[in-house]
Amino acid sequence: MKQHRARKRFGQHFLSDSAIIDAIVREIDPRPGDPMVEIGPGLAALTQPLVERLGRLTVIELDRDLAARLRAHPQLDVVESDVLRVDFTALAQRLGAEAKDSAPGSLRIVGNLPYNISSPILFHLLDHVDVVADQHFMLQKEVIDRMVARPATADYGRLSVMLQWRYAMENVLFVPPECFDPPPRVDSAVVRMQPLADPPAIDRALFGELVQVAFSQRRKILRHTLGRWLEQRGFAGSVDLQRRAEEVPVAEYVALAQAVQPATP
Repeated sequence: MKQHRARKRFGQHFLSDSAIIDAIVREIDPRPGDPMVEIGPGLAALTQPLVERLGRLTVIELDRDLAARLRAHPQLDVVESDVLRVDFTALAQRLGAEAKDSAPGSLRIVGNLPYNISSPILFHLLDHVDVVADQHFMLQKEVIDRMVARPATADYGRLSVMLQWRYAMENVLFVPPECFDPPPRVDSAVVRMQPLADPPAIDRALFGELVQVAFSQRRKILRHTLGRWLEQRGFAGSVDLQRRAEEVPVAEYVALAQAVQPATP
């Protein structure tokens, strides 16, 4: 079988370090029969040890040449698609029906995500979080630093708030560039994302708009950005707008969104 050349347009960097692969598998802790989906399996470096423990694995691969290779594996179900077009809720229902004993919210998702579209993928998966048990992703370390950042730090921003309201997250493993072929120009890491068991009830679209407005001009105090947004909606509550967006904890953004959204009749 001819050697596959990494394609820049797909952001391909293939994991090649066996010790790091073993460490990632330990963090994921796959069990036989787990309904699991791998995003971007590539040359199957992580795929093979996963499927050996699972028995069967669904993989999502956009590159048609790689998808063709993966279809030759008897234990893989290959979805050849852009991950942003995949309906993970429907996929979870199908895998659950096949497993028969798989409970709702049990889908496990893993992958070495393309770094050039990592944030859109994370937001896409947020739309399907109700069917997910956990997620383990290899990402650019800088992105994971932002995901898990605490308030009043340079890394804390829109991505932090939009994910932390719904997930408990942890940076579990550092991965240097030399673990890939070809090596990326950045450090990487692995993040564990576990959906909160009892998330706050909010209008997700309104919450997203609120957070986007708040962080639209980071250097300005919220009175100049979020204050105007609240005023347009006739908000009469009390909130400290003399802070910058990065100084406001996630819980306060959630509470504000709940206060702004119209009451359910």
